[in-house]
Amino acid sequence: SVRRVENPQSIAQQADADSPAGICYPSGCSHSWLPAKIELAAYPSYLGLLEGGELVAREREAARRLESCDLCAGACGVDRSAGASRGRCGIGRNPVVYSYGPHMGEEDPLRGWRGSGTVFFSRCNLRCVYCQNRDISQQERGRAVSPEELAAIFLELQQLGCHNINLVSPSHVVAPIIAAIRHAAEGGLKLPIVYNSGGYDSLPALALLDGIVDIYMPDMKYGRSEVAWRLSGVADYVEHCFAAVREMQRQVDDLRLDARGVARRGLLVRHLVLPGGLAGTTRVLDFLAREISSDTFVNVMDQYRPCYRASDYPPLDRCPTAEELREATVCAMRLG
Repeated sequence: SVRRVENPQSIAQQADADSPAGICYPSGCSHSWLPAKIELAAYPSYLGLLEGGELVAREREAARRLESCDLCAGACGVDRSAGASRGRCGIGRNPVVYSYGPHMGEEDPLRGWRGSGTVFFSRCNLRCVYCQNRDISQQERGRAVSPEELAAIFLELQQLGCHNINLVSPSHVVAPIIAAIRHAAEGGLKLPIVYNSGGYDSLPALALLDGIVDIYMPDMKYGRSEVAWRLSGVADYVEHCFAAVREMQRQVDDLRLDARGVARRGLLVRHLVLPGGLAGTTRVLDFLAREISSDTFVNVMDQYRPCYRASDYPPLDRCPTAEELREATVCAMRLG
């Protein structure tokens, strides 16, 4: 069963809201596009940082940066360190956890057979008008937790048998996450960390996460920043997202799996096909193929449906057509 911090919702509802079901490629095998790299990591990389004292140093530096916050690409400069002031994201010093538990709705290499240990954080640094999780991302729902309490959640997910710790919408709470990972590692955490973000990430934050995060899973929402401004409220999304993905790839390289097909380390990108070509699919996929790696694991997602304020922003008031989805698939196949 899925444990809830507050405001429970059914497993079916959560899976539907965050389902990553991608387009099946023409071979008929939904994972014919997986890289053929197999690797069994001895242990997550953050344990090495803990042994050398570097993890504590990262925790301190992240806390310092909260004093003039630049830990997401929004770089609002608000002093969030005392907790009284809140950044553009709407969160102060401590994260708000909406729910957590084993999640079977993630990509196969993440969910395995025991589930991905997802932790859903409240609020977001984007303002997507079509957000399918707007009750979490645009409102503060859940319970504020200390780094020690968040560490206890990580350890509980490990005890439940999850394959990894999957941080959903973590960009605005990087500092307490690093502190929680340090506490959890001292308490026996040995699971890979999945950084599951909206793609609007800052290079200073990613530098702090280097060697802490094992699997980066950013959304690449747009190929044009003017569309990002209109639909997600940020004018520099593409600039920051593309730079962030370059850095993520530099840190962890292509996705590697263990002998059982479970992800251990690497980059996995999600791209949601939007109606009317609004997502800039061709530019996003071309960037990945040419500037990142032709072996990049990409989940081209076909499950867009009108939500939240989408009806006010046509053509977001409709689902992508079969032809639009086919074009996205053909583009991915053509680029390798």
